[in-house]
Amino acid sequence: MKDTFHLNTKIIGLIGHPIKQTYSPFIHNVAAQMKNLDYIYLPFDVPTANLRNALRGMIALNIKGFNVTIPHKENIVQFLNNVSEEASIIGSINTVVNEMGKLNGYNTDVDGALATLIPYKNEINGMDICVVGAGGGARAVIYALIRYFKPKKIFIINRTEQRAEALKNYFSAKMKYTSIKTRELFPPDLVKIFKDSKLIVNATSVGMFPDSDDIITSLSDSFVKDQLVFDLVYNPPETKLLQLAASNGAIVLDGVKMLVHQAAKSFELWTGEKVPIDELQRSLMMVIKN
Repeated sequence: MKDTFHLNTKIIGLIGHPIKQTYSPFIHNVAAQMKNLDYIYLPFDVPTANLRNALRGMIALNIKGFNVTIPHKENIVQFLNNVSEEASIIGSINTVVNEMGKLNGYNTDVDGALATLIPYKNEINGMDICVVGAGGGARAVIYALIRYFKPKKIFIINRTEQRAEALKNYFSAKMKYTSIKTRELFPPDLVKIFKDSKLIVNATSVGMFPDSDDIITSLSDSFVKDQLVFDLVYNPPETKLLQLAASNGAIVLDGVKMLVHQAAKSFELWTGEKVPIDELQRSLMMVIKN
């Protein structure tokens, strides 16, 4: 890990609030070391009210780029100079590049979602999908599903059905995809939807450390053999949700691959360098397991 800095060290980082335990500094600092680049990645706790001033500060300090996490992924769009086509459709940003004072927004969560799901494209195409959550992660996954997998139907499940409805209407307008249904997150009523879905995606933080015992449903008959269950949570990699799904014969996909692939794409946008993803993922898994 980098332990010396000088006037030419380039700064990249992460903004969010609160900044919980995050592996992003580890991933990007290891990536910089692998590529022998003079970069340092730092986390910045930025409350919502300070977002605009924080972005001005990023420009003034010549910070080369940064990741964006909760609660800024959607709100930051209005303050950027340019937004990539994908990010514009998704309506959520997770990566910003500072190009000579102009802030350009991207969404590399799509890259992470695709890296995880593409191996199962034939199984997913034309099938019913269930996405739990209606935030930035859910937006990226839904975009990827509509554009690359052509699902028969997508159910958006959220604690607040009103927010799920807003997301349904958003993608209907943006991508002309009208086969979205919404439901409130009330587990006993969702068993049939879960069972009938070829792919279930948990795009919430439910089950994330330190609340690792939390789960979106504890009903084991929600899952069936050979179903795909993808949890965006990466700490722990084997969440209670994935354990329960696997015990019923489902194929489970953790959030580590998505995390590493989206990070690698962000790193490439900032530096122009591709990193060895498998090596980076092995390094991260060693840290998580310890």
